[in-house]
Amino acid sequence: MSLSILPIDADPSPGDGLDAYSRAVIGAAEAVSPAVVKIDVRGEQGSGSGSGFVFTTDGYILTNHHVVHGAKEIEIELPDGRRLQAERVGEDASTDLALLRVWATHLPLAKLGHYENLRVGQLVVAVGNPFGFQYTVTAGVVGALGRSLRSQSGRLIDNVIQTDAALNPGNSGGPLIDARGEVVGINTAIIQGAQGLCFAVPAATAQVVVPHLIRHGRVRRSYIGIGGQTVPLPVRVIRHFGLDQSSGVLVAHVEPESPSSAAGLLPGDIILRLGEQSVASLDDLVRLLSSETLGRDIPLDILRHFHPHRLTLTPTEAP
Repeated sequence: MSLSILPIDADPSPGDGLDAYSRAVIGAAEAVSPAVVKIDVRGEQGSGSGSGFVFTTDGYILTNHHVVHGAKEIEIELPDGRRLQAERVGEDASTDLALLRVWATHLPLAKLGHYENLRVGQLVVAVGNPFGFQYTVTAGVVGALGRSLRSQSGRLIDNVIQTDAALNPGNSGGPLIDARGEVVGINTAIIQGAQGLCFAVPAATAQVVVPHLIRHGRVRRSYIGIGGQTVPLPVRVIRHFGLDQSSGVLVAHVEPESPSSAAGLLPGDIILRLGEQSVASLDDLVRLLSSETLGRDIPLDILRHFHPHRLTLTPTEAP
């Protein structure tokens, strides 16, 4: 009796001659490609193009803020060749996300997946329109999770996905998908001159941002009116007051008639905590100033001349 030995990843049933990896990439790309659109923009600075994808049955499209910002006219092209005018619903420079809408029905859509299910080394597929070449597919793996990427507004985007799936200009705003064809990220950036260093905003971030864009056209964030920088704390101060952090935010400037001015914050103060959260860096402080803190009286723990003080801060909406 003879035995037929197959590699462990072989599937003897399909007769297509494809290996399991190829079938996974093809299956994922075919699942999402009908929902991927090419975005053409025209504005005062000229014209450009990018990518996006339909993710609701009533024609909402996700893309990058930097793809459509400043555009006077936005037109999308569907995979079936139809060209439709798109309405800008809202933008958020801090996460590099934008929401468009087209007035069409029965559009193919892509499903938003879950960031928490991703693993380093996992297969991911990018679909987009690099350099105007429509519906281009590239594949790679998740190179790292939990990265932080600074947006054009200067704010950090948390939990960014790093991948080596090749991205080029025009891929921006297109979906990064897993082997099930679910969108796990929105492709947003590459490192110029580097090989295999590409980044995507996680779908989980989009799920938080989208309702704000639909309701307000923007994400409402808190404002307190200071300029500052991250500074280390002297070891003797940390020990003396039993602090659980080694740095804080030194206040360099307080804007007149701002929430910080009303709270009594002064240049030279060092911010340690906002509410129940430690503030070890300026990025920590910016991250904590979300819509949830708007209009609320929040304890602000500071060091003034290296002595602890507690103020009450009431953030207002960022201009």
